[in-house]
Amino acid sequence: MSTVLETEEHQALRAAVAALGKRYGRDYITSLVRDGAHPHELWAEAAKLGYLGVNLPEEYGGGGGGMAELSIVLEELGAAGSPLLMMVVSPAICGTVIARFGTDDQKRQWLPGLADGSLTMAFGITEPDAGSNSHRITTTARRDGDGWVLTGRKVFVSGVDIADATLIVGRTEDARTGRLKPCLFIVPREAPGFQRSHIEMELRAAEKQFELVLDDVRLPADALVGDEDAGLLQLFAGLNPERIMTAAFGIGMGRYALGRAVEYAKTRQVWKEPIGAHQAIAHPLAQAHIELELARLMMQKAARLYDDGDDIGAGEAANMAKYAAGEACVKAVDQAVHTLGGNGLTREYGLASLITASRVARIAPVSREMILNYVSHQSLGLPKSY
Repeated sequence: MSTVLETEEHQALRAAVAALGKRYGRDYITSLVRDGAHPHELWAEAAKLGYLGVNLPEEYGGGGGGMAELSIVLEELGAAGSPLLMMVVSPAICGTVIARFGTDDQKRQWLPGLADGSLTMAFGITEPDAGSNSHRITTTARRDGDGWVLTGRKVFVSGVDIADATLIVGRTEDARTGRLKPCLFIVPREAPGFQRSHIEMELRAAEKQFELVLDDVRLPADALVGDEDAGLLQLFAGLNPERIMTAAFGIGMGRYALGRAVEYAKTRQVWKEPIGAHQAIAHPLAQAHIELELARLMMQKAARLYDDGDDIGAGEAANMAKYAAGEACVKAVDQAVHTLGGNGLTREYGLASLITASRVARIAPVSREMILNYVSHQSLGLPKSY
């Protein structure tokens, strides 16, 4: 993979994380999934080496980098077959939001732990009846004395069982207009009234999905992250990194699948030549490689814009990167399985489970159709149908 657009530091980070990922690999993750366990060892080692907090401020124990560095970490772990999904949530979304908008106390309480892996935070935005429409979020927060009372439901929240707290997107009433506006709250895992139930998924992953019920959860005043009047800005400050990291997740997975397929195509011999000599095998793999490289370019652009403080430009590029990576990932996995034939469906080769997993990059955290809506409205200026 070409790295001419990256600094020497980025190339060194990429190589170091790749070496870490190789020590664990796909078998590590699949064995955890079978046992219902979590990748605690890989998480702890990545944290110890400074990879988990590479995007967080140095004064709070982070690496002082940004999404460019964090996306490299997740991509390379994914390319080794051992991605850490909670990286999308804990350091990328929650860490970024707290670093940019949190109070000094919130930063001191959370950022060092998020950086060294000793603390993990989940992120709850999706609701059963709202889907991708954040304007229909019904989880509400009302003032109660010096604190808040949070009521509502969330679905498809990753890793709540291992997270110390969940960053919940709720809505508060604007005193001037009476309209509801988004706000973000830190809800500790053991808060009274904060209930979770496991959602059974066909998707085989170490990180579990949950539905949350917030039944009059009482929170102190300092549970609110940042300024009550800047909720939308703070929300999108977390969603753009989420899209960039989902792109990294998809690119890494696609690279892993493609690597297995290329290795197989070089050595598998049915007639005189290895099957990779036949264009019917070689060309689709080459096409998958091209599309993964193109997706990575857009991801790098999105990360650069975000790290430079261009939230609007980053929003467009992050959505495009997530779309491109999702498509490239699905195609790479599909072609990899097809290249191996029956072997592609065996547990030995570890590709069949990726058929389902690769769809995540198309569906979550926002569907490709909603990204096409975004691009048609925001980039092309076409009218809305909703």
